[in-house]
Amino acid sequence: MPVVRTRRLILRVLIAAAGTIAASMPSTGCGPAVDLTKGLEIQNVSTGWYDAGIVNGENKIVPSVTFTIKNVSNRSLAPLQVNALFRLVNDPAEWGSAFLTAADSHGLAPGAETPVLTMRSQQGYTSTDPRQDMLHNSHFVDAKVELSAKYGAGQWTRVGAYQIGRQLLAH
Repeated sequence: MPVVRTRRLILRVLIAAAGTIAASMPSTGCGPAVDLTKGLEIQNVSTGWYDAGIVNGENKIVPSVTFTIKNVSNRSLAPLQVNALFRLVNDPAEWGSAFLTAADSHGLAPGAETPVLTMRSQQGYTSTDPRQDMLHNSHFVDAKVELSAKYGAGQWTRVGAYQIGRQLLAH
């Protein structure tokens, strides 16, 4: 048997074996997918401007959102990830972002709630003005945050959008 045919035959056997092994493995996605717009509740939302300290000799504040997530579906969601996109209210472009894992491979069980989660943009405002005065500067533009979530290999789903309050958050 020529070498090329032998390699093709071995390749076919390996592909068939891999398919059989994959089909026999338990699936973490058993059952219908959970619609996260209905299966998650974003709770205890608080927003504001976090004092990010001094950067290059100037005060810095960044938009921040704090919340919890409750799984109101009937399935464990593993892993559960959250993405935050921060935008200026007058600009559709992304201004900053943050990402976190809300529940690891053990998942967020039905009826369970995450600990308090905090997400902050890396982008913000810098000024030599006192931080509280920065919020009242005539050039200050408000921001908003859009939260998206996904579990497993699913797609990102928007689960909330919030205005960032004009309040300075303490450390």
